[in-house]
Amino acid sequence: MPLTHWFYRFFEFGKIQILILQITTLIFSFILIDESDILIRILQLLTLISITGHLATLYKYTSFHKSIQKEPCDISSEIITVLSANVFQENKEYEQFIALINKYNPDIFLTMESDKNWEKALSVLDHKYKYNIKVALDNTYGMHLYSKLKITNHSVHYFVADDLPSIEAKIRTADNFEFTFFAVHPPPPSPTEEENSKERDGELLSIAKKIKQNADTCVVVGDFNNVAWAKSSILFRKTSETIDGRIGRGFISSFHTKYWFLRFPIDLMFHTSDVFIDELKSLEHFGSDHFPIYAKFFINKKASEQEHLTENLEEGEHEIVQEIITEGINEKSDNRN
Repeated sequence: MPLTHWFYRFFEFGKIQILILQITTLIFSFILIDESDILIRILQLLTLISITGHLATLYKYTSFHKSIQKEPCDISSEIITVLSANVFQENKEYEQFIALINKYNPDIFLTMESDKNWEKALSVLDHKYKYNIKVALDNTYGMHLYSKLKITNHSVHYFVADDLPSIEAKIRTADNFEFTFFAVHPPPPSPTEEENSKERDGELLSIAKKIKQNADTCVVVGDFNNVAWAKSSILFRKTSETIDGRIGRGFISSFHTKYWFLRFPIDLMFHTSDVFIDELKSLEHFGSDHFPIYAKFFINKKASEQEHLTENLEEGEHEIVQEIITEGINEKSDNRN
C-alpha cells in the first residue's frame, strides 16, 4: 500500500476532526468573505466536495445508519459480555480497573499493555476467572485474557515479530455454543513508535487470514491502532469476511482520554455474521490513555440477516494483502539489522 509513513496515516485517523474543521471553515467563508472571486468559489466548491466524501465514508458509523437489531431466541446462545481495555503499562491504578471489572462483571475481559505488575495485581480475579491466558511483556505489548467461560484450546501467535503477540482462544459457553476469540494489538504508526504502518498492517492482515481459515464463529477485539474506515481495516474486514461491530452504533472513540479534540475510535470489534451485537459502548476512565470497550452479543448460527454485510476481496486484492504481510515481516527484520 502506498504512503505508509505515519504522517499520512494521521489523515485517516483524523477524518472526523478534518470534517468538523472543513464544515466550520466553509460556513465562515460564506459569512466573513464578501467576495465573488472565482478562486474563492472554487475553493468553497472543492471543500464542499471533500465534505461530501467524508460524510459518505463516516455515515455508516453513525447512529443514523440502521444496524441489524435481533433479539435472542430459543436457538440463540445466552448473552455473552466482553470488556476490552488497553490498560497503559505505566498506569498504576490497578484498583480502579479491578473495580471496573467487578462493576460490569463481564464473561470475558482482555487487557493490553499488561506486564508482570499488572498480572500480579489482577491475580485477585483468578478465582472468578479461572480460565486465563497470560502473556506478560514489558514492551507495551503484553496481553492477558480472562474468562469465566471455558477455554477449550488456545494459541499465542507471533505473526510478524517475536515480541508482538496475538491470542486465539476457542471458547465454549455454558449452553454449549462455541466460538473463537481473537485478541489483537499491533504497533501504531507514530513519530514515537513505528515510522510507518507496515508492521501494523502486516500483523492485522495475518490475523485476518487466520480468521478466514478458522471457518468458525469468530469475535475479534483489541486495540487495532487503526480506525475502521482506513484502507487496511477494510482489507482486514474483507480478508476475514467479518462485520464491523461499530456500523450503525456510533464512532465510540476510545483514545486519547485526555484530549477530547484528538480522540479516535481505534479499539475495534469485528465478528462473523452469526454473531449479533446487543450493545457496544465505551466505559469510564480508569487511569489509562484508552477508554475500555464493552460489548454484549449472542450467537445464532441459523440466522442469515447479516450475511449480506460481509464482503470479499476483489480481483487483485489477494496479492495486495500478501504483499502487505510480507512487507510487515520484512520491516521487523530490517529494524533488527
